[in-house]
Amino acid sequence: MNCALEILQSRFGYHKFRQHQSAIIAAVLEGRDVLALMPTGGGKSLCYQIPALIRDGAGVIISPLIALMHDQVAAMRLLGIRAAYLNSTLDFATVRETEAALLEGELDLLYIAPERLANERTLDLLDRSKIALFAIDEAHCVSHWGHDFRPEYKRLSFLHERYGAVPRIALTATADGPTRREIISELALENADQFIASFDRPNICYTIAQGAGGREALWKFLAREHEEDAGIVYCLSRKKVEDIARWLTNKGRTALPYHAGLHKDERQHNMERFLRGEGVIIVATIAFGMGIDKPDVRFVAHLNLPKSIEAYYQETGRAGRDGLPANAWMSYGLQEVIMFRQWLRGSEAGETHKRVQHGKLEALLGFCELTTCRRQALLAYFGEELPAPCGNCDNCINPPETYDGTIEAQKALSTVYRTGQMFGVQYLIDVLGGKADERILRNGHDALSTFGIGADVKPVEWRGIFRQLIAQGFLTSDTQGHGSLKLTEKSRPVLRGKQQVQLRKRRKPAPAKARRRPRTAITLSQADQPLWDTLRTLRLDLAREQNVPPYVIFHDSTLKELVSAKPATLDEMAEISGIGNTKLKKYGQVFLDAVTGSPDQP
Repeated sequence: MNCALEILQSRFGYHKFRQHQSAIIAAVLEGRDVLALMPTGGGKSLCYQIPALIRDGAGVIISPLIALMHDQVAAMRLLGIRAAYLNSTLDFATVRETEAALLEGELDLLYIAPERLANERTLDLLDRSKIALFAIDEAHCVSHWGHDFRPEYKRLSFLHERYGAVPRIALTATADGPTRREIISELALENADQFIASFDRPNICYTIAQGAGGREALWKFLAREHEEDAGIVYCLSRKKVEDIARWLTNKGRTALPYHAGLHKDERQHNMERFLRGEGVIIVATIAFGMGIDKPDVRFVAHLNLPKSIEAYYQETGRAGRDGLPANAWMSYGLQEVIMFRQWLRGSEAGETHKRVQHGKLEALLGFCELTTCRRQALLAYFGEELPAPCGNCDNCINPPETYDGTIEAQKALSTVYRTGQMFGVQYLIDVLGGKADERILRNGHDALSTFGIGADVKPVEWRGIFRQLIAQGFLTSDTQGHGSLKLTEKSRPVLRGKQQVQLRKRRKPAPAKARRRPRTAITLSQADQPLWDTLRTLRLDLAREQNVPPYVIFHDSTLKELVSAKPATLDEMAEISGIGNTKLKKYGQVFLDAVTGSPDQP
């Protein structure tokens, strides 16, 4: 472990291990299998990179996204680590060269996709090579219950059977109880040491805008909080991805689409622009994001509900990997709740799987409609307790008001019943509002006792009430996709006056004086701003010269510390987090010259 600490400090430029890193590395060095659950940005990669540098042979990292391997390998090579990858993007000569380097013991790390790992040529290569360890990244992909199941991960159990003497480390940032148990079972990790770090990402501010106006709400959020920042916007459909990317571009932002329907060259181009540029927004389906190492993603926005709390946590975790403040913002509406319920009921999956997914959906809806601290609820879902409210989510910053909505609930549920449980939300709102249009008159619903009894409530408020009644399970939608609402058994005691219903009031926008400036920006004094700009420009120029993303040179947090500390010597610069010996030799003098040559240097 003394050797491990020396590598952490000299190669990677960090002064001490975080959370369970030290214990995980020690277990792998001793040849034991490990299951590690650590949050995104929690330093999972060091848990296999450092043991691979110490143990004999090469560390083989199974990674699900070949599109990111180039940058991962480039980052390692800048640290003086002998890294390579094997995937379908390489020509035959490069493949042969990489295979020869592995056989001759000239590699520290080899990144490989799970599909390629299982073919006979690769297995023959590994049989003839010295392997230090196997790292199975994004291990939740093995689980049917997980949010990102990939069939090729199911075959990875052969590593235990074929290479029993080689330690394996399975890593993931998200796994609830069922997912965790399936990872252990499918990968034969019953005897593995398990390490579960805190899931808390205190630098992320969680905000959910219920029933908000989608894209316009997104634009207000961006204009208020992230005028120039890089971020990710998630949408459910490919069409919506392209529409939102085009719309943001027309409003003056650099926004690029990413989804599985794009040609692979366009996807790769957009990915690289996002990773290597600054201030770029990627608009994507969930096909984008796994394994993204970009540390300066300042926001993740959802314009549609994710599939589960695990998916939400995984996707929002791509914000603020550098530990600096970031935002997770989501807008969702009534139709999405209805659509998700219909999708789940219409699924051809087995009953057990549907039951599990139904539970995950209910947990997500409950999280969305929460009136208390979101971080406490998010951590509780993963079995972790946060003793006090976080102070960094929308419900803590601008607490929602609740009220006894039993009367409104009874009016809404009674209207559903009296109209025959055959109509959608808008029709029901029209009946409640007393709108005597042709359709209502034709159906004779103007004669109902509920006709007009909700005229004192605005239509937009009724939509919120119906959304909450659906989210709380008092109403469900039909299975035919028509959007008709139906009563559930849970609604009976409400209609009979035996159960109260608590509803949340529509959240009013915070007054201007209560709005904080973006907590997500790098906070600098006016005197330090020129130096910050100079260092960012220098970093970008070096990154372009070397064809790597800027963060591979230095993270924003490292630049911020350079601006704050203003080192006068290379020895002083070596004390800054993120600057190891290799980077100090490669970039130290040029950045030192920029710091000491700044006109703002006192």
